[in-house]
Amino acid sequence: MQEPLLGEDSPARPLYRTFPGQNLKEQEAAYIKTLHNKKLFLASFAAVLGNFNFGFALVFTSPVIPTLLRQEEPNLQVSTEEVSWFGSVFTLGAAAGGLATMFLNDRVGRKLNIMCSAVPSSVGFALMASAQAVWMLLLGRILTGIAGGMTAASIPVYVSEISHSGVRGALGACPQIMAVFGSLSLYALALLLPWRWLAVAGEVPVTIMLILLCFMPDSPRFLISKGKDEKALRALAWLRGNDTAYHEEYERIKDSLRKQNSRISWAEIADPYYYKPILIAVGMRFLQQLSGVTPILVYLETIFNKTAVILKGKYDAALVGAVRLVSVSIAAVSMDKAGRKCLLFVSGSVMLVSTLTTGLYVHFTVVIPQNTSATNNTNGTLLSLSSNPSEPINYITLIPLISTMLYIMGYAMGWGPITWLLMSEILPLRARGVASGLCVVVSWLTAFALTESFLPAVNTLGLETPLLFFAFICVVNLIFTGFCVPETKGRSLEQIEAYFRTGRRSFIN
Repeated sequence: MQEPLLGEDSPARPLYRTFPGQNLKEQEAAYIKTLHNKKLFLASFAAVLGNFNFGFALVFTSPVIPTLLRQEEPNLQVSTEEVSWFGSVFTLGAAAGGLATMFLNDRVGRKLNIMCSAVPSSVGFALMASAQAVWMLLLGRILTGIAGGMTAASIPVYVSEISHSGVRGALGACPQIMAVFGSLSLYALALLLPWRWLAVAGEVPVTIMLILLCFMPDSPRFLISKGKDEKALRALAWLRGNDTAYHEEYERIKDSLRKQNSRISWAEIADPYYYKPILIAVGMRFLQQLSGVTPILVYLETIFNKTAVILKGKYDAALVGAVRLVSVSIAAVSMDKAGRKCLLFVSGSVMLVSTLTTGLYVHFTVVIPQNTSATNNTNGTLLSLSSNPSEPINYITLIPLISTMLYIMGYAMGWGPITWLLMSEILPLRARGVASGLCVVVSWLTAFALTESFLPAVNTLGLETPLLFFAFICVVNLIFTGFCVPETKGRSLEQIEAYFRTGRRSFIN
C-alpha cells in the first residue's frame, strides 16, 4: 500500500547527539523537548477511533434491552435467557478477537490488524440494524465483539510503540477515553434515535478509522523487527519530525531488538524477564473485569430501573457516561504527573467505597415486587423493574446513582485506562503481540462469565450479592497494586524492559 504522507526518500540523517555527561533519563528528556507531536497525535487519533467503536458496541445493549422487552415485532420477542445472551455474547466475541490478534499482531502488524477489525464490525452492525430474528442480533453482537477484541489487543500496543515517553501516559489513556466517549455517544443517541438507527450510527466511526489509517505509518518497532529499516526510519521521521535526532531513537530500538531477534519459545517463558510482566499484565486485566465493570455497563439502564432512582434509567445512564468521560480525561492529564500506581490506589479505593455503598443500599432498602409484566419470572427480575411515576419522590434513591457515578469515576481514573497502558508498556517486545492477545482473551472470558451469570445471580440472590462481590475484588485490586505493579512513569520502553531483564529497581524508581 502506498504511504503518501511518509514520502519516498529517506530523510537526511541529522547530527547524532550523545548528550555527553548526561544520564539516560536526562538524554531522554532533552530529546523529547526537540520533538514535534502533531503527526503523532493524528496517528493515535486514527487508531483509537477503533476504541470509540468498541465502547459504542459494548454498551449497545443498555438502551436496547428495555426496548426489546417492549418490542411488538413477533420475530424479536426475547426471553430472559436470550436477553442474558444478548448482553454477554459480545464478550465471547471479544475473546475470539483477542485470540486472533495473538497470531496476527506479530505477523501482519498492529496497524493492519486494526484495519482488519473494520470488517466484522461493519457486518455486525449491519446485521443488528436489519435484524428480523433474534439470531441476527446475537450474531451481530458476536461480530462486533470480535472487532472489539482485535482493537483492544492491537491499539494500545500501536499507540505505545509510536509514542515517546513524554506523551505515552496521556496517549496511553486515549484508547480508554475514546471507548468511554463511544459509550457516552451511544447513551446520548439512544435518547433521540430508535434502536435500529443506533446500529447504523455504529458504521460511521469504523469508516473514518479505515480511511485515516490508510495514510498512517506502522509501528517503527514492528517495521524494524521485520527488517524494514528504511520504512522504520521514514515512520520515525514522520512521527518525530525531520529536523530531530530520531536516528538516535532508531538505534536504541534496533539495539533493543538485537537482544531479542527471534520469536519467543515456550521454554523462554520460564525466564522471569518474560513471565513476570506477562503475569502482571494478565492479572491486571483479570482483576479489572472481575471488579464488575462490564456487567454494570451492559445492564446499566436496567440496574437503575431496579434501584428506582428519580430519573428514568436512560437519563441516569447518559449522566454516568458523561461522568465517565470527564474522569478518564482527568486521568489522561494526571497519569504522567501523579504516576500509574498512585492513580490505581485512588481508583481502587473509590470503586471499593461505591460498590460497598450500593450493595448495602440495595440490601437494606430495595424491595423486589412479586408481580411483573415484562417476563414470566414470578419472583421478579432485574429486567422487569422500574420506578412507579405515581409514587412521591424519595431523594434517598439518589444514593445508587451517586454511588454508580463514583464507581465509574474511580474506574475511569485508574483501573480503566492504566491497565491498557501498562499492558503495552511492560510486555517484552518479543512477546508483546502474543501476550497482549492473551490479556484480551483472559479479560473477555472473565467478562463473559460475569455478564452471563449476572442476571441469574441477581434473580436468585439479589442485586446486592454481585455488588458486594465486586467490593471484595476491589480490595484484592489494592493489594495486587501494592505488591506487584511497577511504576513506569517517565520511562522509555527500553528502560522498562531493562528493569525486568536485570531486576534493578533504579531503572523504574
